Amino acid sequence: HREYGAKVVGSLSMCDLAGSERISRSGAEGDRLKEAQNINKSLSALANVFSSLHKKTSHVPYRNSKLTHMLQPCFAGEGKTMMIVNLSPELADRGESLCSLRFAGQVSATELGRAKKQIQALPSQ
Repeated sequence: HREYGAKVVGSLSMCDLAGSERISRSGAEGDRLKEAQNINKSLSALANVFSSLHKKTSHVPYRNSKLTHMLQPCFAGEGKTMMIVNLSPELADRGESLCSLRFAGQVSATELGRAKKQIQALPSQ
């Protein structure tokens, strides 16, 4: 806002984790196996962060993965966070769907605090 000599800044981070991969069920090999392992590691690190935030522990393990490190400002009260969970309607996928719903429940129960405005002074002219 030029009249006040300040501007409001923000960012939008979107990530698609594609869900957890049951490697034994998917039969992934090679590069696909590595990708599945990385997705699982990121989801595990994300779950650990939300668990720490929910329990209000003194240490939150943001640096355990690139994903959680990158998203740290979103979880530390500097923004708003939204999670979308896709579920499979197939009966054979009920275990994965239940796991996803439990994770979403854990996330939903976590209080991140009120978002703070990010205001910067405009450069002098």
